Amino acid sequence: MEGSPALTLSSPKAHLAFGFRSSSSSSSAFCLRRAVLTEFRSRIFRYRVVCSSRRSPRLVPAVVTAEASELAVDSSAPSTTDFAAKTDKSGRFCSPRAAREFALLVSYAACLEGTDPVRLFDRRVNARRLSGYDFDKAILLEYDHMSFGGAPINAGTEEEAEELLQRNEKESAIEAEVLSAPPKLVYNRFVLRTTRDILEAVVDRWDHHVSIISKIIPQSWKDEPAARILELCILHQAMAEINVIGTRHQIVINEAVDLAKRFCDGGAPRIVNGCLRTFVKDQGAEGTSKQ
Repeated sequence: MEGSPALTLSSPKAHLAFGFRSSSSSSSAFCLRRAVLTEFRSRIFRYRVVCSSRRSPRLVPAVVTAEASELAVDSSAPSTTDFAAKTDKSGRFCSPRAAREFALLVSYAACLEGTDPVRLFDRRVNARRLSGYDFDKAILLEYDHMSFGGAPINAGTEEEAEELLQRNEKESAIEAEVLSAPPKLVYNRFVLRTTRDILEAVVDRWDHHVSIISKIIPQSWKDEPAARILELCILHQAMAEINVIGTRHQIVINEAVDLAKRFCDGGAPRIVNGCLRTFVKDQGAEGTSKQ
């Protein structure tokens, strides 16, 4: 579809195809995200060390979030900051947040491969485990679904900077191990079922939502679709969950913004928030006009 965000389905539940517009900036961002998420891994490294004029190391995040006030959702939405029960008795992830995160990683990888996300999910879940593979589920307790970028962190000494960098490397190693592990070892049945339901909803409404997304995203995203595949996947997933699954839009918007804060660049959370609020408003207006 000409004028769309360059993500279309050529046929229902077949595969995802793109028409990339190449540019130096979009190409570099695309390559970075391919390295980060193609194999279901999260950010490899979020911080780099730079020195100020006083030779005081400063940690600058590659992912900088928008102001919390700009990302606020309806006060009626339940809080998603309490993840005391993120694992069940079997030691696997059991929260809806885990399902949304896994669905996003599958959708993104499916876009890069040009394949159907539901089929990719099934292939990933049913893949045979390598002989001798061992996964310690205790590591799931150290995994943080709420690990976001933030404002620059100032370190007074080189020792403090080194400690922060080592901590970040440890967190990144945990993320890589968890997100690349066999899904049945990481997620319980509820999460896997929810993930598949979300992906089926995404595929079912993809063509319809492409036209909607093309109208509400900023021009900069249209100009560099190859650099915004992840953001577009977040929008598709959120819209599908609202329209098909019927989850309250306050919850969905909050979750989508958190996913953008976790995996995208600094301006993305604010834009995702604005796009989804416009989508919900337009949906409400359309429903009123039909009555």
